[in-house]
Amino acid sequence: MTKLLSIKNLSLVLSFFCFGFHSAYAQLNRDQYLKLEEAVGDQSFFANHLSGFELYDLDSQIVLYERNSEQRFIPASTTKLLTLFSSLIILNDSTQTFRYTTSNDTIRIWGSGDPSWNYKELYQPDIRSFIAPFNTVLFSDSNQDSPAFGYGWQWDDYYYDYSAERSPFPIYGNLVQVKKSGNRPIVTPKRFQSAVYTTNKTTRELERDFHSNNFFYNPNNFRGSEEFIPFISSPELFVELASEATGKTWVYQPDSLPKDHSEWRAAPLFPILEEMMLESDNFLAEQLMWMVSDRLFQRLDTERAIEYILKTYLNDLPDEPQWVDGSGLSRHNLVTPRSMVALFEKIYRMVPDEQLFDLLPTGGVSGTIKTSYQAQTPYIFAKTGTMSNHHSLVGLIKAKSGKMYCFAFMNSNYPYKASVVRREMEKVMVMVRDML
Repeated sequence: MTKLLSIKNLSLVLSFFCFGFHSAYAQLNRDQYLKLEEAVGDQSFFANHLSGFELYDLDSQIVLYERNSEQRFIPASTTKLLTLFSSLIILNDSTQTFRYTTSNDTIRIWGSGDPSWNYKELYQPDIRSFIAPFNTVLFSDSNQDSPAFGYGWQWDDYYYDYSAERSPFPIYGNLVQVKKSGNRPIVTPKRFQSAVYTTNKTTRELERDFHSNNFFYNPNNFRGSEEFIPFISSPELFVELASEATGKTWVYQPDSLPKDHSEWRAAPLFPILEEMMLESDNFLAEQLMWMVSDRLFQRLDTERAIEYILKTYLNDLPDEPQWVDGSGLSRHNLVTPRSMVALFEKIYRMVPDEQLFDLLPTGGVSGTIKTSYQAQTPYIFAKTGTMSNHHSLVGLIKAKSGKMYCFAFMNSNYPYKASVVRREMEKVMVMVRDML
């Protein structure tokens, strides 16, 4: 009886598989399917490198077309979709700014990763007012487990603004701002100005020493086009900058976080998510994952937060991502197109349409695709991801019929500029828009 039952079950499974395969392509007619095969198949431009594509009907919840959707790709900044999902699930609507205890005229603070303080045009927590009643401000970083740089980040990115260090309670985005005055740089915060020196090197920008917060420029050919440069963060430097910013003396004292403490959620979350997504801000993405970790574990530990999200809220993805940081700077990140589509569908079901479209770069209109996918009526709403030899796009496409579809288009190991790949991808997406 058991054997017969097994055979019967196998028959049902095979029948279901055949039905499912047929249904997956039911909304594409033969000509549409052949057009997609010609556009991304074995004889196309995309056959010359590793390329994966999945097109998904959000209404019927079926895959319309896929090619190599089970293959793993380096997602670059499309990793930020994982960070976005984690932030929405765990942080809800507000940041984690810091945890604290008070005793008489003393406040002790443990940073929770909030990146807002004096960074860009984000909402500013009123830290000065919060600490006003106290004469002594003690700061501790004993809750930090992850290092300043993420796993697999490239060491020689250290002087680019997209690779600012992570820290428990950042200020100024852990960046020095540079403005050109004649043939010399003026930097902010001002305390770094005394560490700016001239050099005979042929550099055209202000450059930071690898091991210190000393900066160098050549007055004979200084251009000043690099507006921001990361500084090396440390708790000692932080308390100095915090003291200058608040007019109160902060003291570094690495005490352990006690069980009984309070927390301050000082800023709205959505503006940070919007800036991260539209401008692909790596620093915000990394600090968001620290805030997620702090909310979950009262520790700043990206690896632990990622492990928790993957084992709970994302345990049903078709293929488990290899996910190591919040921003996508690491080449150790690996995700399949079909898992990207499944992740995006979760976000799509969770976020109201109006907010979702505010978060997504829009072709020809905003964010990282402002100058591409241009059309009289915007049709691409998606997150980009680009690093050398890797370019991906994940999000929504609006067809001529007015219907929305989800897609993931991922490319790796190509030997040409990303702009070449992007132009070919645009041809495919225009074709999809027009035929559906």
